[in-house]
Amino acid sequence: MQLELFQDDVKQVEIKKKEKINKLKEVDSPFHSWYRFVLSFPAHLVRDYLKKFNLTKGTLLDPFCGTGTTLVEAKILGIDNIGIEANPMAYFASGVKIDWSINPEKLLEHAFLVCKKAHKAIAKWNGILKTLPQESFKLLLKDSISPLPLHKALILLDVINDLKKDSLYKHELLAFAKMIVYYASNLYFGPEVGVRSNKKQDALVVESWFSIIENMVNDLKFNKPRTMGNGIVYFADSREMGDFLKPESIDAVFTSPPYPNEKDYTRTTRLESVLLGFIKNKTDLKNLKKGLLRSNTRNVYKGDDDDLWIANNREIQSIADAIETRRIELKKTSGFERMYSKVTKLYFGGMARHLSVLRPFLKKGAYLGYVVGDQASYLRVMIRTGTLLAEIAKSLGYQVESMDLFRTRFSTVTKEQIKEEVLILRWPG
Repeated sequence: MQLELFQDDVKQVEIKKKEKINKLKEVDSPFHSWYRFVLSFPAHLVRDYLKKFNLTKGTLLDPFCGTGTTLVEAKILGIDNIGIEANPMAYFASGVKIDWSINPEKLLEHAFLVCKKAHKAIAKWNGILKTLPQESFKLLLKDSISPLPLHKALILLDVINDLKKDSLYKHELLAFAKMIVYYASNLYFGPEVGVRSNKKQDALVVESWFSIIENMVNDLKFNKPRTMGNGIVYFADSREMGDFLKPESIDAVFTSPPYPNEKDYTRTTRLESVLLGFIKNKTDLKNLKKGLLRSNTRNVYKGDDDDLWIANNREIQSIADAIETRRIELKKTSGFERMYSKVTKLYFGGMARHLSVLRPFLKKGAYLGYVVGDQASYLRVMIRTGTLLAEIAKSLGYQVESMDLFRTRFSTVTKEQIKEEVLILRWPG
């Protein structure tokens, strides 16, 4: 179906689509590219390790599933999969990305109707530009989206809601989330989220959204494998999994937990989370952060006690002490800087808690892969994340099989290459 209302604009969108949003290989783009984090690990990494695990059937768990790379790849390979995610936007995206049950022709037809109505509404509008409620707007990064693109996006969202069709609604909202970030906003990811100096005064909002829908339709029509794994995603904390996982039901784990650094992961999805109503005010944001693994000083709260899980780990205590000593030497006195030592212990304690809670749900001999990265965010004190997690896992009864180099990243703090590794564990039962 051609969107005759704005043929020329769609051509401009096609040019934009050729620009590299991330490093996802073209061969891996079906389903994965519907919405994903920048610097998510690539799909081929999942395939490589599932092959090493000799996993061709059974159930694969991703307890920090993010935007669903592991789940999508498992589904493509015919492996049943379970995801756990505490960020509502990422949870929503993962669930939609493994839902291939909808009729693609109906999705395209309905999206066309949405476009026509939205385009007319935008053309007829002659009042004050639409915007967000003040308490929601305050949650956004300053200048993350310009007034006119936001106005158009809110009109499009109103139309999507007005013409809501239950079987298609979530896919249309996910397309909206991708559009708002990559085509309408002033955001960039390098890898931290930031705001471009050259702001977009206008954007092809409706046209870009329809183009994303077209990509979804093409994937659903032409890229679905004959045999697919079943998948489900739980909106939950990976440190508390007893309510929905069955004992000895997991054949393998492949995941990438947050890293211990000063990256506030909620900022990465802030714009779309606010526009889709997942967070409406500061209370919502605080509650979201409280449900996440403690990995940065922006989500540390009174009463947090995961550090008790690693109270007897000398290496982690030594690193925390080194960070605190460095802080005092450098006379760093801000509230966040005073938390660096504490959050380091909370992070590794949270991971210890996760690995401990996970054990009853693993089948004997289950392999686990954790993609983790060394860090030096806290006053340049090096944290060998993979090595420390291996030590924790071993103390909990896991066998450490290997530590494989995945890639290196340039640290803007130390000006050095920082390792990202895949920690391979095995549960002996």
